[in-house]
Amino acid sequence: MITFDNYTIRSLESSDLIAYFDLVERNRKRLEDFFTGTVSKTKDVAATKIFLEEIVERRNSKQYFPFVVVNQTNSNLIAFIDLKNIDWTIPKAEIGCYTDTEFAGTGLTTKAMQLFLEYSFVHFGFKKIFLRTHQNNIAAQQVADKCGFELEGIIRMEYKTTAGEIVDLKYYGKLHVQ
Repeated sequence: MITFDNYTIRSLESSDLIAYFDLVERNRKRLEDFFTGTVSKTKDVAATKIFLEEIVERRNSKQYFPFVVVNQTNSNLIAFIDLKNIDWTIPKAEIGCYTDTEFAGTGLTTKAMQLFLEYSFVHFGFKKIFLRTHQNNIAAQQVADKCGFELEGIIRMEYKTTAGEIVDLKYYGKLHVQ
């Protein structure tokens, strides 16, 4: 668990069902294109329950690590951060995140990401963490820059959006320098 300001970063748990569904629901329109799996698997509370059970199973097998940022004032989930596409032979992982629209642009995502990256390098032992983002997602690119990621290139035709469009992604990497 990581605590900063008035927030806590902790593992997403099955008991977060309603709070997690509410976070996705409040931000569904913003998430549609680039969190395709999340949006498609959380259409209602029952589907979200199954999705969370799958997530916990994947976490237990060290294939996926989902976390949430919790507002300590009211216990609301206000952001989601995950480590996915893990390759333990390197070891490296892709980081993804989204922040509740109410907190977008406040610096919260950058602060949470900086702390979470350091935690991930130390706790999990990753040598590299990378992120991919759409070329139009300026906010994600700014967070990447502020967190010390380096642009490694553009991967062409890398991702299929919910609408079925195949788009290029910017690929950023951050190495753990000891």
